[in-house]
Amino acid sequence: MTQTTVAVLGTGIMGGPMARNLARAGLDVRAWNRSRDKAEPLAADGVTVADSPAEAVRGAGVVLTMLHDGPAALDVMRAAAPGLGPGTVWAQTTTAGVEGLDALAAFAREHGLVLVDSPVLGSKQPAEEGKLTVLAAGPASVRGTLAPVFDAIGARTLWVGEDGADGAASRLKLVLNSWVLTVTHGTAEALALAKGLGVDPQGFLDALEGGPLDMGYLRAKAGILLDGRLTPPSFSTVTAEKDARLIVAAGEAAGVRLDVAAAGAERFRRATEQGHGDEDMAASYFASFED
Repeated sequence: MTQTTVAVLGTGIMGGPMARNLARAGLDVRAWNRSRDKAEPLAADGVTVADSPAEAVRGAGVVLTMLHDGPAALDVMRAAAPGLGPGTVWAQTTTAGVEGLDALAAFAREHGLVLVDSPVLGSKQPAEEGKLTVLAAGPASVRGTLAPVFDAIGARTLWVGEDGADGAASRLKLVLNSWVLTVTHGTAEALALAKGLGVDPQGFLDALEGGPLDMGYLRAKAGILLDGRLTPPSFSTVTAEKDARLIVAAGEAAGVRLDVAAAGAERFRRATEQGHGDEDMAASYFASFED
């Protein structure tokens, strides 16, 4: 096996750009996606598109998964099993949560894989620009192997532990996502209230400008809403609901009550029911209004 061959399983909003940047960095990249049409454009960038997960991973030194959730990652890796070899490094970048990681770690042990828990912080644009932040936990012995992989997809790699099964990186990702989702809902509700009260939303933003309450993320999400740029999503509403529920579940398991996160998950659910599931998660805004 060659350590510079990377198999990317899942080429959606995040996985596609990641595969493209890996190929542009000179790595040998194979990609698979459940809907092949989403993977085929990658061929123009030198990515080999495989017909099955097992075909994609056969002979690869690194397998990178970027799928919807933990169960999806496990299903795909089970399908990939015939092509996996002992010692293969598995960079698991899906936001799987704490409990979801346990099943993935068990699969890795069963097949002799080196699991690196490596969720990424960032959305569509940072993924396209290769500027994600990689949160990683795994053995020091494979960090050299993964350096060109993580350098190609991210601007920064933060190693937080040496045991990929411990969940240190996944726990940190949930904490970070709790903040991201809270700011998203805060932006959405503030703009919804502005509409309800007849307040010019630009006036709201102007009042914050340059002060301690101003932030780039607020302006990014507000801009998406005010300009009607909800599609294609930077991070979809349905995926945000999944992450919110992972956050709530992790809090409950740790004895921490997360009322805001739980309410936020319901906002995403309502927005999805209203038809905004495939739009940017700023569509939380619509949950403030009746259909």
